[in-house]
Amino acid sequence: MEWSNIVLFFTASWFIVITPGPDLIYVMTRGISQGRTAGVVSAFGVTLGILVHTLFAAFGLTLLLKTSALAFTTIKIIGALYLIYLGVQALQKKSSLTLNQKCNSLSLGKIFIQGVFSNVLNPKIALFFLAFIPQFISPQHGNVSVQMAILGFTFALMGVFFLVIVGYYAGNIGKWLSKHENVSNKINWITGGILVGLGIRLAFLEQK
Repeated sequence: MEWSNIVLFFTASWFIVITPGPDLIYVMTRGISQGRTAGVVSAFGVTLGILVHTLFAAFGLTLLLKTSALAFTTIKIIGALYLIYLGVQALQKKSSLTLNQKCNSLSLGKIFIQGVFSNVLNPKIALFFLAFIPQFISPQHGNVSVQMAILGFTFALMGVFFLVIVGYYAGNIGKWLSKHENVSNKINWITGGILVGLGIRLAFLEQK
């Protein structure tokens, strides 16, 4: 992979990971309502769900995208529009982190499974990774599937690292974010700009 792609991938991934969204809210809610262990377990659950989508993107569609010009163009257009749509949403979003501090108590096993399936069964996440990861691949630098798997695993590691911290310190982080909404708004703006830029970049990406 080219160094420029690696830097762009890590920069974009980090802002996407820390942007307040369903995963962060789920982890914080479990951490606040059931304690640190539940928060950490929920972090591993949602991350495993993400890994399922990244592995599917890496090994399920690589051959199709490489051999079919129509499939490549179709996914490229849909992916570009979706990234731009997510970016515009982030730019327009006003932070309002609402946490349910009295959610139903679940066993650690159920918390983990709920976290996994909250992502595995979400088609929007699959579409996101199909649009996000492939544009950082350099076919001339090795096997495409392996590169995609490495990037997907790296993204998941970044995510679980951040979410474990969030789950462990959920109470303190929740209170701090509720008092500093301007921080979440700034993160949304930066992430939105990155996603729009990636969408435009993807729209002009040529099949390799």
